[in-house]
Amino acid sequence: MTRTDSIPTLRLRNSLTRRVEDFVPIDPSNVRLYLCGPTVYDRAHLGNARNVILFDLLTRLLRHDYGADAVTYVRNVTDVEDKINERAAETGREIRDITDETLGWFHDDMGALGNLPPDHEPRATDYIGEMVEMIEGLIASGHAYAAEGHVLFSVGSYEGYGKLSGRSLDDMIAGARVEVAPYKRDPMDFVLWKPSADDEPGWETSIGYGRPGWHIECSAMSKALLGPSFDIHGGGNDLMFPHHENERAQSCCADPGAGFARVWLHNEMLLVEGKKMSKSLGNFFTVRDLLDKGVPGEVIRFVFLSTHYSKPMDWTDAKAREAEATLRKWRALTEEGGTPDEAALAHLRDDLNTPGAIAELHRLAKSGEGATLAATAAVLGLLGDDMGAWVGGGDDATVEAILAARLAARADRDWARADALRDALVAAGVVVTDGKGKGWEAGPGFDPAKLEGVL
Repeated sequence: MTRTDSIPTLRLRNSLTRRVEDFVPIDPSNVRLYLCGPTVYDRAHLGNARNVILFDLLTRLLRHDYGADAVTYVRNVTDVEDKINERAAETGREIRDITDETLGWFHDDMGALGNLPPDHEPRATDYIGEMVEMIEGLIASGHAYAAEGHVLFSVGSYEGYGKLSGRSLDDMIAGARVEVAPYKRDPMDFVLWKPSADDEPGWETSIGYGRPGWHIECSAMSKALLGPSFDIHGGGNDLMFPHHENERAQSCCADPGAGFARVWLHNEMLLVEGKKMSKSLGNFFTVRDLLDKGVPGEVIRFVFLSTHYSKPMDWTDAKAREAEATLRKWRALTEEGGTPDEAALAHLRDDLNTPGAIAELHRLAKSGEGATLAATAAVLGLLGDDMGAWVGGGDDATVEAILAARLAARADRDWARADALRDALVAAGVVVTDGKGKGWEAGPGFDPAKLEGVL
């Protein structure tokens, strides 16, 4: 099937071609997306949230344009991996207990950022049979070989290897800096299946007792749920090599001619106050760390969307304060019954230009178009009722009570009392706007806790 004339054109930056291209789905009635999801052994750090927000936005836009039932979004869960085994050994806990708990954390944290759940969330351990079947096919076709209990993919058997990441084999070998296992025929060959020790998870299969390599997991799960050819595959740009390069190689060899993913979408990395996030710099934190410090999930989402996904995003406290003030102002203006603004949608269809769309939201707010503002923001996952609890009617009531007390003090000519109440409001980040609207708005850094005990 081809695109119908009634569907607006979406342009996306395809990592495979290194161009921004018109997106033409394989089947407009069944647009299919796959995102590499979490490896469930610990809390999601802030950088992990960026591609989830990106694909949530993309899914919302596609459903707006193609129809709510015309989009299938798959985000996998890696629940068999060496880091999980290490965590189990460190803690003495069962692997399933760790992965179930960690996946629950991930759902809570991503939900707090306004992300809708995917249509399918396959766990790797539920698709071992599909992985083994794919590996058997690769062995039979000469693209994989068994060696010392392992099964490895033969990189030299696939001439398209390196096309996604733009690297030559010589460059990849030179930059690998890893000890080459003696059972490999070629230094770049990678593991599809590996043997398991008694204290490691394993499955008895036709290719031996063991467990899958990381890359084969996504190939098998995406094929099972989306088919051998689907529309969009994504993740952080740190996954482009080797994970996505290896996924593409084994999938294209397993199903020659299918092409695997047509479009590859990669987001850039996260900085914190201008520096790469790392534990050694003391600027490494999880989504939950921010939420527990009182930064609303909607504010975190707004800061992420304020930078185009293809550029590094710098998280700063100043940006969070500005985002909070903006969202408070917008929430006071929203009304029901609107439709999304076409200028904002045009920005989103232009390679998901979120900064441009946010500029249109500012325009709508300035012109007082509250219904259009709300409907447009919804496409970005903002200003929904489910995300608004952080604004808090209780906060408004406290400010209103202090303002009323200040007016009473002024009426009584108790200027010292009136000034003290105004100073308390200012110290809490409240901007008093005498004679305008409701008389106040939340400024950057608004902290209602500072108003406790004022009256």
